[in-house]
Amino acid sequence: MSNNDQAYYDALETREPQERERSLMERLPRQIAHAQKAAPALAGILADVDASQVDSRAALARLPVTRKSELLALQQKERATDAFGGFAAIGRGPLMRRVFASPGTIYEPEGAAPDYWRTARALYAAGFRAGELVHNCFSYHMTPAGSIMETGAHALGCTVFAGGTGQTEQQVDAIADLKPAGYAGTPSFLKIILEKAAEKKTRLASMTKALVSGEACPPSLVEWFSSQQGMQVLQCYATADVGLIAYETMARQGLVLDEGVILEIVRPGTGDPVPTGEVGEVVVTTFNLDYPLVRFGTGDLSALMPGPCPTGRTNQRIKGWMGRADQTTKVRGMFVHPGQVAAVVKRFPEVARARLVVEGEMADDRMTLRVECAQPPEGLADRMAEAIREVTKLRGDVQLVAPGSLPNDGKVIEDARSYK
Repeated sequence: MSNNDQAYYDALETREPQERERSLMERLPRQIAHAQKAAPALAGILADVDASQVDSRAALARLPVTRKSELLALQQKERATDAFGGFAAIGRGPLMRRVFASPGTIYEPEGAAPDYWRTARALYAAGFRAGELVHNCFSYHMTPAGSIMETGAHALGCTVFAGGTGQTEQQVDAIADLKPAGYAGTPSFLKIILEKAAEKKTRLASMTKALVSGEACPPSLVEWFSSQQGMQVLQCYATADVGLIAYETMARQGLVLDEGVILEIVRPGTGDPVPTGEVGEVVVTTFNLDYPLVRFGTGDLSALMPGPCPTGRTNQRIKGWMGRADQTTKVRGMFVHPGQVAAVVKRFPEVARARLVVEGEMADDRMTLRVECAQPPEGLADRMAEAIREVTKLRGDVQLVAPGSLPNDGKVIEDARSYK
């Protein structure tokens, strides 16, 4: 834990990047071996993997991605005997403090380790310090959001008011009475609380900072908090499956990765990492011994940013949440998945990027695969159109476009149909 006068939560944040990478890759084989031994679902997914050889990003990238929808399906399949579907490495008792449910329903365990979700680092970066009171308005009902933030605050040495969601007038009264140093919750609910306080003519002067998550917080709202309310509001990115992934700093230039994860950005529908700057799906491997997810596909879109954070933190940065990666759509009564687009493209190594555009009125769908290719060989479009039909069982046209002309937004399938 950091002292209150330190700029960083701990020395891990300012390590040389090579030192961090070496440490992560040294730990990775042990975590893979542990997952294979202690979590039956991972033993199956990684059945043919030699854990000792998974000691580089290239080796990690060869492992299968387990996406959220697949985790749900595996849990449901094994639910009669194991609610966690074989992904938890601990059983009920003192090692498992709580169980949560996320939409789906996906069940997540919470282990007994301090700062289990690793959010103390994000709170520290947002200005929270030991001895302060945090007004926590993340949900405490069924989902882990409230606990995700509370356990980090406790690890930091803070006291927590369990505000939860709703009851806006009572929230305002509690803040006025208890005078917390800051808020944790969604940005939209913070705005509602502050507007209710103004309506009641109640001053909430003690609350000068906030760590928000769970939804987008656009720059205009950040500016409103700052200029109109005198609050410094920073964001973090966490999920119920893997805990903290990245957090914003005072520099407000992207989100710095947590020290306890390995993050990859992959092309949606595949497990293939994309270059820095290209938008793709966030895939995370954690070092959580209790719930050892390996190459977990969050379904969220983001992109890696070049260079270090201006605050001196040396870990990689991402641009933040940029949408959802699951772009599955129905065309002429049949589902088309990003993985199918990737399967078509993999047949043609000369293709750099591709985007399937679905247009037309409903019941009159037209598919066009727009393909970036620097020097297209003769007949490429016809051969790709044939591959589209083989893979999707649907007809589609192919349009060759110049390299760099497709939008960098992570979309593999664009639904441009009219629904009027």
